[in-house]
Amino acid sequence: MVAAFRHGLASLLLRASRYGKLVQRDHGTLPFLRRGSVFSLPPRGTFAAFRSSEIVTEEKEDSVSASADNNGEDDLRRRVFQLGTPRRSAAAAIEKWIAEGGTVEQSELRGIVKQLARSRRYKHALEILEWMGKHHEYTLSAGDYADQIDLITKVHGIDAAERYFEALSPAQITCASYTALLHSYASAKLTEKAEVLFDKMKKSNSTLSILPYNEMMTLYMSKSRYDKISALVEELSDKQISPDLFTYNLWISACAATLDINSIRRILDKMSCDPNFSDGWKMYVRLVNIYITAGRLENTENTIVETDKKITQREWITYDFLIILYAGLGNGEMISQIWKSLKMISQKMTGRNYVSILSSLIMLGRTKQAAQIIDEWKRSTAPCYDVSLTNRLLDAFAQAGLSGHATLLHRMLSEKDLQPRY
Repeated sequence: MVAAFRHGLASLLLRASRYGKLVQRDHGTLPFLRRGSVFSLPPRGTFAAFRSSEIVTEEKEDSVSASADNNGEDDLRRRVFQLGTPRRSAAAAIEKWIAEGGTVEQSELRGIVKQLARSRRYKHALEILEWMGKHHEYTLSAGDYADQIDLITKVHGIDAAERYFEALSPAQITCASYTALLHSYASAKLTEKAEVLFDKMKKSNSTLSILPYNEMMTLYMSKSRYDKISALVEELSDKQISPDLFTYNLWISACAATLDINSIRRILDKMSCDPNFSDGWKMYVRLVNIYITAGRLENTENTIVETDKKITQREWITYDFLIILYAGLGNGEMISQIWKSLKMISQKMTGRNYVSILSSLIMLGRTKQAAQIIDEWKRSTAPCYDVSLTNRLLDAFAQAGLSGHATLLHRMLSEKDLQPRY
């Protein structure tokens, strides 16, 4: 169970680093929060619940579009989704459609690829991209090459993805294709290969974005190499590459894992001065401050030494900051998925886990879910409900200038006869 927990944590960190990002067609850059990316998902089993709300929602939409698109009219998308088994060829379905007089637009094919990937039908998605590559009337973009690397990794493995990457011409190798292969290495925790590729990428003529740095930081986070994360942050500053919210969250999580609270506060101050500072970032900063205050995280000069036979404090803290991250992104569904999976763990959760989920849900206005969490905490025996902790959470809301949220939480606790002080 602990091994599954750690694998789920690594998978979730990797997906968070790429959440909603896709290659910007024509430019090959990777902007913040672009929808529809072809990104990896955690394995089935204990942590299969770690799936973004976008994927869950869009898979349902894809199912509807496959069965009833255009009011039941025949079209290429419908035919591809009706293939079902991977043994049937998506390329053959396209050829048959054309032979019957149907037209095929590249934008339509890309849309089908995205929907197939979200539905985990990677083989059919890959076949469509390969079919596009064999027909010269279609010009593959930087995103197409990157998506193909990602899909080849899923269908045929990393070795096959490496061969595909190495066969690309210099003009076809961009930041996007480098990053796709880098993500494959990071997912497999192939640190040495990732570092070699990352160095090669920096020496190339490719325009760097924040995403490959997030990939490397995520890899180092999963390996507890917190010193490496600090070094990458310094490099970002030297190269004048702007961090995004995921970068800041990884940086803060690394500091929290070693209980370097002073550094966290300096990072929060830096975020507040960042030109990209937005309402989502503001919520994130407030939630981190609330978490530190209510959870009584304090500085320590000693390294946290914990047994590998149980879930460690730093791992719990990392999950807490992922919940806070998705609150800053406004993704309440993802928060719910993380929490459901955490409840499947036999080892008891900490009071700080409840602080992170409660404060995040209340900030997002999800009062019904927050009330359910309070009920769960009240019923739990490990850890027992801690009135002093909820009192500190109330104080933390007030200190953050969120008296309305504090009043809401106080009312919810009072209605459940939990006798909060406020």
